[in-house]
Amino acid sequence: MQLTLLLQGLTFKESRNSIDIEINSVCFDSRKCTPGSLFIAVNGTQSDGHKFIDKAIENGAVAIVYQDGEFDFEHIASIKVENSRKALSQIAANYYDHPSSKLNLVGITGTNGKTTTVTLLYNLFTSLGYCCGLISTIANYIGTEKCATDHTTPDPLEINELMDRMVKKGAEYCFMEVSSHSLDQDRVFGLHFKGGIFSNLTHDHLDYHKTFAEYLRCKKSFFDQLSENAFALTNIDDKNGDVMVQNTVASIYRYSCRTLADFNCKIIEESLDGMLLKLDGVQVWSRFIGNHNAYNLLAVYACARLLGADKDEVLVKMSSLHSVAGRLEYLRGGKDVTAVVDYSHTPDALENALKTLRETGKDNELICVFGCGGNRDKTKRPEMGVIAAKYADKVIVTSDNPRFENPDEIIKDIKDGMDIKARSKSLFITDRREAIRAAIMMAHQGAIILVAGKGHEDYQIIGDVKHHFDDKEVIQQTFDEL
Repeated sequence: MQLTLLLQGLTFKESRNSIDIEINSVCFDSRKCTPGSLFIAVNGTQSDGHKFIDKAIENGAVAIVYQDGEFDFEHIASIKVENSRKALSQIAANYYDHPSSKLNLVGITGTNGKTTTVTLLYNLFTSLGYCCGLISTIANYIGTEKCATDHTTPDPLEINELMDRMVKKGAEYCFMEVSSHSLDQDRVFGLHFKGGIFSNLTHDHLDYHKTFAEYLRCKKSFFDQLSENAFALTNIDDKNGDVMVQNTVASIYRYSCRTLADFNCKIIEESLDGMLLKLDGVQVWSRFIGNHNAYNLLAVYACARLLGADKDEVLVKMSSLHSVAGRLEYLRGGKDVTAVVDYSHTPDALENALKTLRETGKDNELICVFGCGGNRDKTKRPEMGVIAAKYADKVIVTSDNPRFENPDEIIKDIKDGMDIKARSKSLFITDRREAIRAAIMMAHQGAIILVAGKGHEDYQIIGDVKHHFDDKEVIQQTFDEL
């Protein structure tokens, strides 16, 4: 593609040497540059791409886009821009001919519920007969083809490449998680969203954003960027629900489980096997449990209706939707023990999961196994210890993904938030496998065990190495041994 076409929509601060040249590939990793590449120097969270411009040229780059410093290379087109992150997103969209504009693209942002909501939307519209795309924490899908994923929201080149493949596959819809990191790093800049959904906002990622106000600002920026042709669907039961959409030019719709809104839902009955909902005035049986899942299902229903799906057809399909991997996923063993694997790794998510199991399990013994990730927000650790002890009869604090931290120090941070009463019903077992086994061994007849934090993950990160570890596998192996 001609460089002039790739640069469409960008405002230059400065340009040197001819931009009327052919570009063979676009990259922001100098190691991936080949003869004829355009290299975009991005200030990343780990390193500064400007430091690798020489390496990119050495590997064959014939054009450079940058934002900091001054560069004047002979025979190398160099373009200075205000923001190279936004430039990367714009160039990626240009390179793949704006695939997001050829899809009904819906993004969801918030602290909890993103993965469940987008996955259920993907499953719902697939069951309605449409070819769909999915970009989520668990996996990316192009139609029925599963693609691995390393980030909640991929980089701009990967996003546009995925969507280009979706378009070529014949997809009409794409549902994607939009993380606060991706918003801060302009990874979704320039995408054409048909709609945006806000789930909720609670304590998370303060290791990155530093303050809750900054975290909120990043989430809100998603709705600020929506076009007047898009819809903004917000949860007004969250205190930040209306804040999110106060400056958007998109059409605003609200959903609620507590007050009158454009879309409403109420739990009528609930057990460990599911719940009966009154959804938009109609009773619907769901295999999901928990108040937080009522919100997720309501968001799914509301979004489907805003996308033009038939009400009766959607309501019928809602009853057949099943749980998402690692989100309140059940395994049953001897002594009528139920183990529940859940991705809850924030205070609010852990509380939601425990409250749900406490309320639906009624008098059943409730055991909680959890830990906190290393090199992540430390302030939530003591809070999660308090929450676990508040709802569970027994607590086992263990290792999660320690990364480069000492897991015993992480456990100590959690323990420091617990009072004497909480500690008296808690065990502290660093080895996660042994912690899960201990919970199952000590469980009484009919007990419910929540194994929280890792959900769908089939690995444990120690240092910078991923070791195979699957909570569900460990649970099933232990059940089989008993």
